[in-house]
Amino acid sequence: MRIVGLSLFQVDLPLHEGSYNWSGGKSVEVFDSTVVRVRTDEGIDGFGEVCPLGPVYLPSYAEGARTGIIELVPALLGLDPRQLDVVNRAMDTAMKGHAYVKSAIDVACWDILGKATGLPVSELLGGRVGPDFVLYRAISQESPEVMASRVAAYRSEGYRRFQLKVGADVETDIERIRAVAAELERGDVLIADANTGWLRHEALRVARGVRDVDVFIEQPCVSYEECLGVRQRIDHPFVLDECIDSVATLVRAHADGAADVVNLKISKLGGLTRARQARDLCVSLGLGMTIEDTWGGDIVTASIAHLAHSTPPRHLFTATDFNSYVTVQTADGAPRRVDGRMSAPTDPGLGVRPKMDVLGEPVFEATA
Repeated sequence: MRIVGLSLFQVDLPLHEGSYNWSGGKSVEVFDSTVVRVRTDEGIDGFGEVCPLGPVYLPSYAEGARTGIIELVPALLGLDPRQLDVVNRAMDTAMKGHAYVKSAIDVACWDILGKATGLPVSELLGGRVGPDFVLYRAISQESPEVMASRVAAYRSEGYRRFQLKVGADVETDIERIRAVAAELERGDVLIADANTGWLRHEALRVARGVRDVDVFIEQPCVSYEECLGVRQRIDHPFVLDECIDSVATLVRAHADGAADVVNLKISKLGGLTRARQARDLCVSLGLGMTIEDTWGGDIVTASIAHLAHSTPPRHLFTATDFNSYVTVQTADGAPRRVDGRMSAPTDPGLGVRPKMDVLGEPVFEATA
């Protein structure tokens, strides 16, 4: 089997709630997503998706993903997409870094491998574990009162884990955490996610102000070193996210005792191949994990679902259902939230059938 062509599609993903807001006044109303279609000489196509959280969150942006993928095409044509390590080495040789650019291609190759073997990707990633897995709901940054009012509605949808977007001024963030915590019920879990928005002294003041609250503190500062400094001086369980971008950082975080939970974003790591490596290392090291991505629609959500559903439940802290947040469905057969939980598709590959009428005409197409 050989790769004989690649197509790119651009699709806008508006939000049900109008906007998504996080630290530093950052906000997105419509996400710019890129879908990749990898074609083979045996008539099996694979699909992947990459959707940065705007250009101001991580060093990634939508046009960069498309431009980078086009740059990689010559290195991909003629390769066997089932040989995932060969494909990834070819991409790394052709382009230094830019893991997010390579992610959708890697996922599309997993989709092809699953279809070629007749197996869902979750089976190829280690085997489906249990009937489903738990999801979290992000609470977009607003006033403490509005954020607290969201909890009951989200709980009615089955969510029991709530990721509160903080990372603003200390006093308001303390109020946000306390207001939302007051709405929690037994069994609920609260994560205060600053998305790198605090300086170290601000993070320490917030932690001191909610010392009596059962809350996870997530990525308070920009750098690993700043986050470690906070971690070493507070009592709350600790989550690292933005600075976890490789197996090397996971090894360092474990050695330093820098986190209890880490967030594994598939596109930030470069696709399912590297995300699986990171996931398996976390299991060996005894770290909890949130399996997610920067953003996306049905194809990204399917990728998350397959990786999450093949992760031991004890180590899976939670996962994300991005297609519940957006108004556009880009694929049939995609996993859907049921009572705050989700399961991976059981059809071969990712188990989704992209809606070509929704994707529209490709913005780029190449053939061998």
